[in-house]
Amino acid sequence: MLRDLLNDFLAPCDIQINGSRPHDLQVVDSRFYKEVLKRGSLGLGESFMQGWWVSNDIEELLYRLIQANLSDKFKRKPTLFWYYLKSRLFNLQNKKRSIDVALKHYNIGNELYQYMLGKTMMYSCAYWKDAKTLEEAQERKLDLICKKLDLSAGQTVLDIGCGWGGFAKFASENYGVTVTGISIAAEQIEFAKTWCHKLPVEFRLQDYRDLDEKFDRIVSIGMFEHVGYKNYRIFMQTVHNCLKSNGLFLLHCIGGNEASTATDPWIHKYIFPNGLIPSPRQLTAAMEPYFTLEDWHNFGPDYELTLNAWQENFKNYWHCIKNSYDDLFYRMWLYYLNVSAASFKARHNNVWQLVLSKKGNIARYFSVR
Repeated sequence: MLRDLLNDFLAPCDIQINGSRPHDLQVVDSRFYKEVLKRGSLGLGESFMQGWWVSNDIEELLYRLIQANLSDKFKRKPTLFWYYLKSRLFNLQNKKRSIDVALKHYNIGNELYQYMLGKTMMYSCAYWKDAKTLEEAQERKLDLICKKLDLSAGQTVLDIGCGWGGFAKFASENYGVTVTGISIAAEQIEFAKTWCHKLPVEFRLQDYRDLDEKFDRIVSIGMFEHVGYKNYRIFMQTVHNCLKSNGLFLLHCIGGNEASTATDPWIHKYIFPNGLIPSPRQLTAAMEPYFTLEDWHNFGPDYELTLNAWQENFKNYWHCIKNSYDDLFYRMWLYYLNVSAASFKARHNNVWQLVLSKKGNIARYFSVR
């Protein structure tokens, strides 16, 4: 009976249970049916982690599920009601709670990210125009950002959410700027300080809300997804206060097509606690009092390519790091990379680069692609 019910759910996606096509779902343990029907996307992800189902093309399967918006059918279930209500009642990304994502996701071993991300150590969407490898695409992205910011030697740059220092290293080496990077992830800061110790860069373990100094340029790459909608205005106000009158701010982030107050329950529990992808309306409402929008660039499909390259690295180098993790982590990470790639393939998620200036202070801005 449960199998028949689930088959009805999957029919619009052209997915068959125990079918013969690569994207079909192969059930290994019958507990899978109850878990998915009761808990939706959370149950789907957890049952994969447990090995209760497999597929020869996980990304395609998840892409079809996302395209059919099946997750919307589970949002009203009593088991998920409190999760979505909390996101409306509380500031889940305040200073105390914001550290959760650093502990859960970023402070879990730099070696994992070194093998997966490659030489640039950039944990954000690469720019694959005229690029054939992950390293080339990430360097194309970094150079694109520097050109959009019109960087020149001697300028001071603030990097909010600096990660492992990839942008700071590239910008200081290639454009002669001095970079200050901040992050709330201690392992990132430790790595960045060692990696860039001979360069004119500074890295701080610091929350963006504690900033109080001026910079010629400000950049934030793949960090805004951790800010939360209740803090969007505070973030923009902080950037405005720290940006010199003739400065430019570039925001690189994942963007959604519709406004939301909470992320997918599985992503929240296992990957990015309290993360949230902004919508165009949420972004523009937050920045409207402070900035002029100079440019808005979307290259979301490039993230599918980036995630697939990360997955290839992760699989190829798993033998080098597996003693630090377990099989449950391996399946969790595979699911994360595949469901993320599927969301960009479905155009459910986008990648945006916004260039902003203080109102009335830039005579003319020329977009760069």
